[in-house]
Amino acid sequence: EERENIIDRDFSTKSINQKWATDITYIHTLRDGWLYLSSILDLHTKKIISWDLSLNMTNELVLKTLNRAIIKYKPSNL
Repeated sequence: EERENIIDRDFSTKSINQKWATDITYIHTLRDGWLYLSSILDLHTKKIISWDLSLNMTNELVLKTLNRAIIKYKPSNL
């Protein structure tokens, strides 16, 4: 299901928890092969607020990272 692009490339913010950005980074290791780092960046503070590492790149990895951020930071705009 495609979602509406509500940010529309406007990354400016006036407060913390106003806008978050997500990313998955591929990390190659000698022991485990590819690992996947899911992270969430608060666009106001420019800090990583949640992350998780997995052997598999799945929707569950991203949702776990997002759920951790929501529980920890309790954004009011949800």
